[in-house]
Amino acid sequence: MKLDDDIHNYYEHLVLEKIEALGFNQSKSADFLADLTCLVLNQLPPRYIRHEVDMAFYLPASERRQMEMNVSHAVNNASKYLEAHPKTEE
Repeated sequence: MKLDDDIHNYYEHLVLEKIEALGFNQSKSADFLADLTCLVLNQLPPRYIRHEVDMAFYLPASERRQMEMNVSHAVNNASKYLEAHPKTEE
């Protein structure tokens, strides 16, 4: 068993969905997106799963909504931080 292939954090999926929904993947650089993703995931508790279908069948709708709200809040905080602290060219 390879852990990196079999187990992943469900929040990664939610974060990427939110980034795409906001259009950041179209308007921001790859470097910005990587920093944003790291900052967002570091604000969220890990939720490890083996299969996406596990979450579809066993996650109550109320918990899913709460997770989505947590992601929205974390993306908002992280994007504000990155906008306020742009990287300077070395």
